[in-house]
Amino acid sequence: MQRIRLRYTKRGRLRFTSHRDFQRAFERALRRAAVPMAYSAGFTPHPKVSYANAAPTGTASEAEYLEIALSAPRDPEALRAGLDTSLPPGLDVIDAVEARTADFAERLTASLWELRLDGVEPERAAGAVAAFLAADAVEVRRQTKKGLRSFDARAAVVSLTAGSGAGDGAVGGPDGTGTRPCAILRLVVRHLTPAVRPDDVLSGLRAAAGLAPPVPAGVTRLAQGPLDEETGTVTDPLAPDRDAALAAPPTAAGQQAAAAPELAGQ
Repeated sequence: MQRIRLRYTKRGRLRFTSHRDFQRAFERALRRAAVPMAYSAGFTPHPKVSYANAAPTGTASEAEYLEIALSAPRDPEALRAGLDTSLPPGLDVIDAVEARTADFAERLTASLWELRLDGVEPERAAGAVAAFLAADAVEVRRQTKKGLRSFDARAAVVSLTAGSGAGDGAVGGPDGTGTRPCAILRLVVRHLTPAVRPDDVLSGLRAAAGLAPPVPAGVTRLAQGPLDEETGTVTDPLAPDRDAALAAPPTAAGQQAAAAPELAGQ
C-alpha cells in the first residue's frame, strides 16, 4: 500500500468551506481523478484519508495537509495534478510526496498566520502588540461544546509583529481619495491544548490594549509544521519525506508508480 501526503489551499470565498464540505468535495475529486484508493474494512467501507489539523471555517489557508492510502502505486506529481484539476479553483492541491516517515500529524507543532486588520492604523496595532507581548498572561474566553471556557492566549504565542498593509491592496476611501489604514499582523503560535487560534489572539489584543478592529479580520494560515526553536520559524513538514526519498533506493511502490498509467483526464 502506497501513502501520499498532500498540501492544499483554501483561497478566496472558499475559505468559508467547512471541513465537512471539503471532505465531500475531496472524495468526489478522488473518484473523478480515478485515484485507486484503499478502503477501510467493515459494513461501510470508506476511502482511507487522514486529515491533519484543519483550519477553522472562515479562515483562508496556504498550508492544509492530508494523507491518502492507495491500493496501487501512482506517481505523486501526476496524482497531485489530477486531483487539482478535479477540485474547484480555490481548493488547490499544491504539493505531494510519498510518505516515507511516521508520525506526520505530530510534526505539525506550530502555525504561521497573517491577520489583515482593515481600518486599523499600523501604529495603533504595533502598540497593542507590544502590550500583549509584555503581559505574562492574557486570559480570554471562548464558547466551546462544553460551555464558556477561559484560558491564557499569551503562552502559545511564539512571535507577533505588526506592519503596514500599504501597497498591499489597501482599500480606497469613501470619497475616492486616499486609502483606509490597514495593519498586517504576523503570528507564530504553538499548537497546544486548548488550541489558541487567531481570533483568540485578537480577543487578547482587545483585552490587553483595547484594540477593536472595525471590521472582521482577514485571516490566512501561511504555514504549519515543525517549529524551529532557535529562529522561531515554521518549517516544511514534508521535508523529512523528501529527504528520505533522496537517501533511500527506489521502493517497489515507486517503481510500479513510474510504470502505472496516467490518471484519467490527463
